[in-house]
Order: sequence, then structure tokens, then C-alpha cells
Amino acid sequence: MTTEFDAAFWDRMYQHRHGAWDGEPNGFLAEQTADLAPGAALDLGCGEGADALWLASRGWRVTAVDLSGVALAHAREADTTQAVSWLQADMFAWEPPVEAFDLISLHYVHVPPGSRAALFGRLARAMRPGGTLLVVAHHPSDHETDLGRPAIADLYFTADEVAAMLPEDWEVLVSGTKPQTVTKGEGKSLTIQDMVFKARRRA
Repeated sequence: MTTEFDAAFWDRMYQHRHGAWDGEPNGFLAEQTADLAPGAALDLGCGEGADALWLASRGWRVTAVDLSGVALAHAREADTTQAVSWLQADMFAWEPPVEAFDLISLHYVHVPPGSRAALFGRLARAMRPGGTLLVVAHHPSDHETDLGRPAIADLYFTADEVAAMLPEDWEVLVSGTKPQTVTKGEGKSLTIQDMVFKARRRA
């Protein structure tokens, strides 16, 4: 984890933004998991837990990991039935258990290039045969907008780059970009292209 995005950075962000969170999951998560039977899921970089709680409400056994203690405190507060296992850890150092998950979800996480191969290697090993990896991220084309994304170009990556880091026993199901309409602070709507990657480990 770089000092620009350490635990203190994320704690400050979640302290500032808490209250604006509507509890809704990421739309691509609902869309891309609709055909999956519930099993064990890992939500990596879970933030305040909307995706994890949504998965749990649909029968998934969820482990949710984030670096920010503030975000996880908000998530635990929202988890009134204690349906999710919450874990504070640095995803770039944490070693998930081998072949433990049927779904691994990684949404809008900045992954520095020097950490990508090791991270996706660990996630591949953590997946059970037949399991699904879903990665959604800000596409590099975001730099052409005025959305205020981090200016560090190396933090952004493409679906092809993710595919290249997975072992041969993976089948790519979705790879590319999908449009999403976002609203800026002044109410202006803008269509951007999010990177969406979905792959299944062959049984």
C-alpha cells in the first residue's frame, strides 16, 4: 500500500463521506452475479459494505475485507444480523485461504502496477474450481473527463491486463468496457466507460 492511499487516507475519506452512502450495491455486481448460485464470496476492498450486505441478503456467505477501520465500523453498524465476516487487512499483503471462495468481487480498487500480478495470483489461488472472479474498475479513459479521479495514471488498468495475469485454467466471460452514467456535484450527467472483467476458473 502506497502512502498516498494508506489506512489514514481511507479513514479520512469515509469519515467525510459517511451519510451520503445509500446502501445500494454496485450495479455491475447485481448484473454480473444474477446467474450465480450462492456460495462463499469474498468482497475485497468492501468499503462501507453495501456489496457484501447485498450478497449476504441473497444467500452468499461473505467475507469482506478493507483497509479502513472507519469504513468497517460503518459496515458493521449496518450489518444488523451479523451476516458478514468483516476483516481489516491490506489486500496487497493479506493472503486469502486457498480454494475457499466461489465468488471474488473487486470493485473500483486502485491497484498499483507493481502489486497487480501478486494480487491476482493470490485471488486465483483463493478461487474454487468453477468459481467466478468479477473485477470492475475505473477505465484509463476517465483521465479524459473532469471527474476528479486520482491523477496517477499507473493506478488504472484494462480487462486485457487482468486476463493476462490469470493462469490458463480460467475462462474469460466478460472483458471490456461498459457505459455508466454518473452525476457530478452540480447535477451534470456524464457517461463514462467502466472496465468490467468476469472470468470463471474451470472445474
